[in-house]
Amino acid sequence: MSWLVQPRLVNDPFSDPGLYLDFRYGRRAILFDLGDVSALSSRELLRVSHVFVSHTHVDHMAGFDRLFRLCLHRPLPLTLVGPPGFAAQIEHRIRGFTWNLLDENSVDFCVKVMDYDGTVLTKAAEFHAREAFARREIEPPKFPQGVVWMEDEFRIEAVALDHGIPSLAFALREVLQVNVWRGALDELDLPPGPWLNEAKRALRLGMPDDHPVAVPDGKSIRLGALKDRALRIAPGQAVAYVTDAAPSPENRAQILQLACHADQLFIEAVFLERDRELAVASLHLTAWEAGSIAREAGVRYVTPFHHSARYLSEPDALREEVFESFRADDQKAMSA
Repeated sequence: MSWLVQPRLVNDPFSDPGLYLDFRYGRRAILFDLGDVSALSSRELLRVSHVFVSHTHVDHMAGFDRLFRLCLHRPLPLTLVGPPGFAAQIEHRIRGFTWNLLDENSVDFCVKVMDYDGTVLTKAAEFHAREAFARREIEPPKFPQGVVWMEDEFRIEAVALDHGIPSLAFALREVLQVNVWRGALDELDLPPGPWLNEAKRALRLGMPDDHPVAVPDGKSIRLGALKDRALRIAPGQAVAYVTDAAPSPENRAQILQLACHADQLFIEAVFLERDRELAVASLHLTAWEAGSIAREAGVRYVTPFHHSARYLSEPDALREEVFESFRADDQKAMSA
C-alpha cells in the first residue's frame, strides 16, 4: 500500500513535540508543530510548505526562526496556521528583525499566517520580503467547518482542545487512495511516470469516465479505461496529531471524533496514570488515557510522545502503559 505521506516525529519522545509529514511524490512536507527542528536537515525544512501549530508555548514554536531563515530566499510561500492571535504573534516575531537590505530586487518570499478558532479560519495576513515583511491583511480561505486546510488530494481537520488556552489538534485525511497496477499498464502498453499523477488527481476530483488523460506518446486515454484496468481506489490515509490537552471528558470527545479510525495517531503521553494528579494540574494526558483514546477511536497504530522528563530514569514506562491500555480489550478477550 502506497501512503500519501510518511509521518515521523521530529524528535525523541522526551524532546520538543513535532510531526514531519513527508509527501512521497510531491517534493513537499508539512509540519504539525514547530518546536526544536535541529533534527531536520536544511533540505527537509525547505520542503515544508505548511506548518500547523497547536499553540505557542515555546516548545511548540522554538523552531520558527530556523525555518523562516532557511526559506528567506525561496520563491515558494510558507503558510502557517495556529490558534486565535497567532498572526499577531508571528508579526511581532518578524518585526524583531531588521530588513533594510530587502528591496524590489529581492526574492519575494511570502509568509502567510492564519488564525483558526477551532471551527473556521478567522483571520489571515501576508508578509512579503519585497515589502520588508510589512503586514498585509487578506481574506482567509473558506473551508467547511472543522477543516483548517483543503487541497485536491487531502484535507486537514482541526479541533481546539482545552489546555488552559486553546490547543489545536490536527488530522490529515487523504480524499482517496489511488494505486496503480503495473501489470495492467503493461497490458495497455503504457509506461509508468508522472503523467499518472494527473490521472489520480482526476479520479479524486470526480471527473467523468470520458475525461481525457494525456499519456507520454502525445495521445490520450479515457479516464474510465484507466479506472477499469489499471487504477484501484481505496479509502485514503488518515494521520492524527494530539498534544497538550487536559484529561477532560470534553477533550476526549473531540479527540475521538478527530482521530476516528485513523491509520496512525500520534498522541501525547506526559504522565503515568499513577501521577494523574499532576496530569490534571498541568492539563496534560496520562499514558493510560492516551492508549484508551486510541483504542476507543479504533486507530490502527498509536505513537506516544511528549513525555515528562520526570520519567527519564524509566524511559520505556510511558510507552508501555500506552500500549497496555491500547490493547486492554484484546487482553480481556484472551482471558475470557
